[in-house]
Amino acid sequence: MANSEECCSTQLIDGDGTFNATGIDRLIKEVKLGECGLSYAIVSIMGPQSSGKSTLLNNLFATNFREMDAFRGRSQTTKGIWLAKCAGIEPCTLVMDLEGTDGRERGEDDTAFEKQSALFALAVSDIVLINMWCHDIGREQAANKPLLKTVFQVMMRLFSPRKTTLMFVIRDKTRTPLENLEPVLREDIQKIWDSVPKPEAHKETPLSEFFNVEVVALSSYEEKEEQFKEQVASLRQRFFHSIAPGGLAGDRRGVVPASGFSFSAQQIWKVIKENKDLDLPAHKVMVATVRCEEIANEKYADFSGNEEWSQLEEAVQSGPISGFGKKLSSILDTCLSEYDAEATYFDEGVRTGKRSQLEEKLLQLVQPAFQALLGHIRSGSLDKFKEAFDKALNGGEAFSVAACNCSESFMALFDEGCAHAVITQANWDTSKVRDKLKRDIEAHIASVRAAKLAELTALYEAKLKEALSGPVEALLDGANSETWPAIRKLFRHETESAVSGLSSALSGFDMDEQSRGKLLSSLEAYARGVVEAKTKEEAGRVLIRMKDRFTTLFSHDSDSMPRVWTGKEDIRSITKTARSSSLKLLSVMAAIRLDDGDADNIENTLSLALVDSTNVAAKDRSITTADPLASSTWQEVSSSKTLITPVQCKSLWRQFKAETEYSVSQAISAQEANKRNNNWLPPPWAIVALIVLGFNEFMTLLRNPLYLGVIFVGFLLIKALWVQLDVAGEFRNGALPGLISLSSKLVPTIMNMIKRLADEGANAAANDPHRNPPLASKNFTNEGNASSEMSSSASSGLTESDYSSPSKQD
Repeated sequence: MANSEECCSTQLIDGDGTFNATGIDRLIKEVKLGECGLSYAIVSIMGPQSSGKSTLLNNLFATNFREMDAFRGRSQTTKGIWLAKCAGIEPCTLVMDLEGTDGRERGEDDTAFEKQSALFALAVSDIVLINMWCHDIGREQAANKPLLKTVFQVMMRLFSPRKTTLMFVIRDKTRTPLENLEPVLREDIQKIWDSVPKPEAHKETPLSEFFNVEVVALSSYEEKEEQFKEQVASLRQRFFHSIAPGGLAGDRRGVVPASGFSFSAQQIWKVIKENKDLDLPAHKVMVATVRCEEIANEKYADFSGNEEWSQLEEAVQSGPISGFGKKLSSILDTCLSEYDAEATYFDEGVRTGKRSQLEEKLLQLVQPAFQALLGHIRSGSLDKFKEAFDKALNGGEAFSVAACNCSESFMALFDEGCAHAVITQANWDTSKVRDKLKRDIEAHIASVRAAKLAELTALYEAKLKEALSGPVEALLDGANSETWPAIRKLFRHETESAVSGLSSALSGFDMDEQSRGKLLSSLEAYARGVVEAKTKEEAGRVLIRMKDRFTTLFSHDSDSMPRVWTGKEDIRSITKTARSSSLKLLSVMAAIRLDDGDADNIENTLSLALVDSTNVAAKDRSITTADPLASSTWQEVSSSKTLITPVQCKSLWRQFKAETEYSVSQAISAQEANKRNNNWLPPPWAIVALIVLGFNEFMTLLRNPLYLGVIFVGFLLIKALWVQLDVAGEFRNGALPGLISLSSKLVPTIMNMIKRLADEGANAAANDPHRNPPLASKNFTNEGNASSEMSSSASSGLTESDYSSPSKQD
C-alpha cells in the first residue's frame, strides 16, 4: 500500500482476479470512510491500454497511481484494479483505476477480465470516466467501440442497474471544436446502445434511463502540458459535491452505506467471478443484512461489557435499586441509538428487522435482572406489610381494618416500585408478580387470622376451664339435691359470659355469620366438654368420695368434732345417715344432667334397690322382687350421659359396704369397751358380802390406828400406781391387751416412783445440814416426811391423770 500526505491507495483486485479484502479494510479505516454514511462517491476510469488513465487520475485527484514510462515503450502499467482516495475533495471520494482494455499482454481472446472489471465498475461506481482518443470519434473501427459495447452488454446483466454518470474524456483534442465532436460521439453511443441485445423489459428503454452522459475534452499532456493541467484543474472543480443535487452524480440510486462498502464490493466481485447475473437490489439487501447484523452484534457486545450495566446487574442481585428502570432504559436507548446512527443508510426493512432483533436480544439479556428486581420489590413489600400489619394489630386496630389498609397500602407501594422498575423499551407484564404478592399477603392475613382466632379461642377456653373445673369439682364433692341445678346455673353463666366476650372480640375480624357461629358453638361445646370431663373424672373416684363422706359423717358429730364412743350414741342411726349421704353422692355421679330437661329417678332407684330392699328382705325373706339395678342403662337417661351404669352402682355399693363395715364394727367394739370401763365396781351383792364378812377386820382396824396408817399409805401407793399406769385407759381396749400392757409397764413405774422419792429425800437433807434431832425423833420425822411426800406425790399424780385422761382416751 502506498501513501502520500493526503492520499493513500491499494490494489483492490490483482491481475488474477483475487480480491484484496485486507487492503480495502485498511484503506477504509485510514480514510475513516465508515463515518461518512451515504456522503461519499466512487469514481472509476476505464479505457484502452496506455491511454493515459493513471496520468489523468493523478493530475485530476492528486493520487499516486503508477504511470507508464514513455521512454521504456508502451506497455501495460496497471494490472487489475487499484483504489485510492482523492485528496482534497469533498465529500470523501474514492477512485478506481482499471486495467486497460485491448492490451497485448492478455491477447485478443482473453476479454473475460475486461468484462468482469467493467461490470464491477458499473456496479459500484457513481461516475465512470471513459478515456478515449479524439481521432477515434466518428470512425467505425475505433478503439472505443469495443469498450462501449462491453459496457452496455455487461450493464444488461444487472437486474436493476444503478444510474451511473458516464463521462467521456476525449484525449489529445485537435482543433475541431468540442461542439462538433460531442454530437458525433453521442450519435455513435446511441448506435451502440441500439445495437446491443436487451431483455424484453428494456427493449424500449432509452439510454438516459441508465446513464447520464457527459463529454469533456483535454489537450495533449505531452505537447500542451500547461494547457492540459489547466483543463484538468477546471474539470476537478466539477467533482466537488458531486453527489449533491445537480452534481455529476446527483441522481444516483441504490447507494450502499460507507460502512458496508468493503463487504458490498467483495460480494459483488464474488458474484461476477462466478459468472452469475448481478441482482443489485438483492445485493443491497444482502449487504444491509450482513452489515446491520454486524452492527447489532457489535452493539450487543458493547452493551454486555458496559460498566454501568454490569454494576446494575451486580447490584440488583443483592437488593432493589432506586431508578433501575430509568437507568437501564437510558443505557438501552443509547445502545439502540448508536445502532440507528450506524445503520441508518442501509435498507430500511433490513435495518428495522435487525434493530428489532437487537432490541429483543438486549431485553432477553436484562430480563433476569428485571425479574430479580421485581422479586426484591415483592419480598420487600411483603416484609414491610407483615411488619406494618403486626404493628397495627399490636396498636389495637381492628383486624379487618388493619388487613384492608395495610394490603391496599403495600400493593400501591409495589405498584410504585414496579413503575420505577419498568424499562421503556420493554412491554413486560408485571401482573404475575403482583398476583403472587397479593396471594402472599392474603395467605399471611389468613395465617395471622387463624393464629389470632386460635389465640382468642384458647384464651376463652382457658378462662372457661378455670371458671368451671374447680367449682364443678367442689359442687360434686358436696353432692346433694341441688348439685346439678347449681352446676347448670354455673355452666350457663360462665358459657354466656365467655361467648359474649368472644363474640365481641370477633367483631373486628369481619367474619361471615356462618364462621362466627361455628366458633361460638365450638366454645359452647368446649364448656360442656369441660364439665363432662370433670364429672367423668370425679365419677372415676366415686368410691373414694363415698368412703370419705361416710368416714366424715360417721366419725364426726354435727359440730365436726371427732366422736367419742361413750355408749350413748345410736350407731345404727349414724351408720344409716352416713350411708344415705354416700348413696346420694353415688346417685349424683351416676349421670350427667347439664340440660334443663334432664330429669331422672336414679336416686330413688338406688335407694329402693340398695337400702330399702335390705330392710324389706330382713323383715320378710319370702318376698322376691325384680332387681332394678340389673341393667346397663338408666331409664330416661341416654347412654352418652351415663357415667355409672346400674350394674356398676350395685357393684360399687357392695364394695363400699364391705370397706366401711370395719369402721362400724370398730365403733361398736369401742362403745362396748367404754361401757365395761365405766362399770368397774363389783356387784352390790359382793359389796354386802364384803361388809358382813369383813366386820371383824374393820373393828380391829378401828382399835389399832397404826393399821389405818399402813392401809392409808398402801392406798396412796396403789392410787399413784393406778394413775401412773392409767389402768382404766389400758382396759378400754379389752382385758387381755390391758393386762399385757400393765405387766410391761409395772416394774418401770415402781422403779421410777422409788427414784423420785429418794431424790426428794436427798434434796431435803441437803437443805438443813445443821439440824441434829434425837435418833427416835429423827426416825419418826423421816417416816412422817416420807409418808407426807408419798401422799403429796400420789395426789399430784392423781391430779395429773385427771387432766391427762381425756387426751389419752382420745
